[in-house]
Amino acid sequence: MKLVSTLALALAMTITATTGASAAEETAKESGVAGIPGPEQDPYIWLEEARSEEALDWVAKENTRTLAAFEADPRFAQLKAEALAIFDSEDRIPFVSFRPDGLYNFWQDKANPKGLLRRTSLESYRTDEPEWEIILDVDALAAAEGKEWVYQGSTCLPPALNKCMIALSDGGEDATIMREFDTATKQFVEGGFVLDAKSQGGVQWIDEDTLLVGRGFGEGTLTESEYPFTSRVWTRGTDIADAPEIFRGEPTDVWAGASLLRDNTGTIHAHTAFRGVSFHESLYYVEKDGEWLQLDIPKKASPYGIVDGHLLYSTDVNWEVEGQTFPADSLIAVDLEEWKANPNGAAKTLVWAPGERQTKQGGAITGNALFVTLLDNVVGKVLEFNFDTSQNGGQWVSREVALPDNATLGIVASSNETDQIMYTVSGFLEPTTLYYTDGSAPPAVLKTSPAYFAPDGMEVEQHEATSKDGTKIPYFIVKPKGMVLDGDTATLLTGYGGFQVARLPAYLGSTGKLWVEKGGAYVLANMRGGGEFGPMWHQTAIRENKQRTWDDFIAVGDDLVQRGFTSPEHLGIQGGSQGGLLVGTAFTQRPDLFGAAIVQIPLFDMLRYHLIGRGASWIGEYGDPRIPEQRAWIEGYSPYQKIVAGVDYPAPFLWASTADDRTHPAHARKGAARLKELGQPYYYFEDTTGGHSGGVDNDQRAKLQALQFVYLMQRLMDERGATGGD
Repeated sequence: MKLVSTLALALAMTITATTGASAAEETAKESGVAGIPGPEQDPYIWLEEARSEEALDWVAKENTRTLAAFEADPRFAQLKAEALAIFDSEDRIPFVSFRPDGLYNFWQDKANPKGLLRRTSLESYRTDEPEWEIILDVDALAAAEGKEWVYQGSTCLPPALNKCMIALSDGGEDATIMREFDTATKQFVEGGFVLDAKSQGGVQWIDEDTLLVGRGFGEGTLTESEYPFTSRVWTRGTDIADAPEIFRGEPTDVWAGASLLRDNTGTIHAHTAFRGVSFHESLYYVEKDGEWLQLDIPKKASPYGIVDGHLLYSTDVNWEVEGQTFPADSLIAVDLEEWKANPNGAAKTLVWAPGERQTKQGGAITGNALFVTLLDNVVGKVLEFNFDTSQNGGQWVSREVALPDNATLGIVASSNETDQIMYTVSGFLEPTTLYYTDGSAPPAVLKTSPAYFAPDGMEVEQHEATSKDGTKIPYFIVKPKGMVLDGDTATLLTGYGGFQVARLPAYLGSTGKLWVEKGGAYVLANMRGGGEFGPMWHQTAIRENKQRTWDDFIAVGDDLVQRGFTSPEHLGIQGGSQGGLLVGTAFTQRPDLFGAAIVQIPLFDMLRYHLIGRGASWIGEYGDPRIPEQRAWIEGYSPYQKIVAGVDYPAPFLWASTADDRTHPAHARKGAARLKELGQPYYYFEDTTGGHSGGVDNDQRAKLQALQFVYLMQRLMDERGATGGD
């Protein structure tokens, strides 16, 4: 499947890591700069050393205390068993990707916790019990090599897709090693390509003997955000250190690298490159006559893919070209051959523009068409696009794909060679259903996920809260039918609200079983900063306006209380990463509104976030604390600094992963340490593996689920028992 997102490709090529200066060294450099806390102002900087003996000893003591509080609860074992049964379920849908030699699936279960890469035929996949051929056994590989290998995907040479670079991380980090693998022989290639220095970033195949590599190559090849900014062409049989560099960005970029502009047949039409000058802004280049020519497009626009002999662009801002304005979130086409001859002079044509409260989400290119998923007032649709040459010299036409209404839709697999495509359809209470078509008929049900909880007696409603500035913020609530509005229902509120990521209704699975089925209500809020209503819904709540996201979330909490759905003592909040920052701002700004707060793998110390993990890459979202004006925006909400004496916080549960090299466990650690210093009740837990996803196998994921739901039950359902104190 060729997903149509050049930005995603850029991320895959450049999200890398190598070991750089220690946190202590960075502290020495930054202490006192523009008011950034140094050792004298922040006594917990030592917790920024992820694997120091002192920090890990602190983690071990915190884990012992937290596990004692939750694992002793008689509900813990039941909750973990219920979650594990769902995660290990043999009848869950084995999602696949199309390759010329079959359908590929990565599978984890009780017998294979690290997972199997396997394949089957379409004919077999249609049956209830497909016959699978094992391609790579990650558990066996890890055991043989004494590593905690986590499979992080593969990059394969088109069109056959049997020569692949397999990415493996040790313990779940974003950073990986890469090895050449042959899916025909089911073996790593002896003497093949190997990148054994762990790094973020990736590769692309130019041909079977040549790779385009964008990773860390040692000193002077990582940006200030610790991502690569150089690319090399590596020929088989040579040392990567001798591979010639073909593109170099700037150390001040977030990331940068070269790429290949390929169509769905695997044909390379151009060498391209990009410089991510901020998380949300990039400069794009094409190699023309031996030089890199910058494309004349907005910084918030990017190439989208090749369809029917046209190169498509996507833009997140209004784009004016020769008197014509293409609206934000639209798709624009140029004739591919005309573009190759004159990249900045090719005529541009509108393919699609969003209607009110519409936004595109993702897409895929099959052998003959482009398919794009849309949100229409947070309801899913899929459009098929083709260039019709029979109309006035050619015209873009679209049609809506026949899929169920009022559901969340996704494209999960498509064939580059044929019109085969698979869709998912789901809702909060409706198990995921997989639809398939080969293009000759409307999509039909191929597989249905089993129901993991009993939806009888539950209902879904959508409401709106009014934020501080009057903006209406939609949210969904899943609750018992006929629930008495007396404020006594234990309610879990979650959301994200950042980086133009949309949070959509999806089958609740383990949350339905472990929480809603046991009488709790679940709320999903769609705050500004997310992507539910297009680019402007995001852009109106970043940098100096980021407080709007926190205001929106708090407004939803207030609305839940005002409507009688719940009350502060029964209202809990949960979020991870940017969502962890969301929860941190909420419980520090309105501690009176919440009875529980789960802060997962969070950002938390926003005055030093640019020095911790990959934090500097997110300055485009939050601002730069080294600049006094921008530091003032951030200081107004940074949760770590907002934990102060004399305030009754809702005994938050912070958790992180030692192996998380993206947001870094220091954020959660320091939040817990500050709470402890002030004598505030809290819980802290840290897994030594798991990375940013928070779990590398099903047992670990089930344990994390059980810990969190025991905490929520103790805080929101019980007669306020455990305090989370020392």
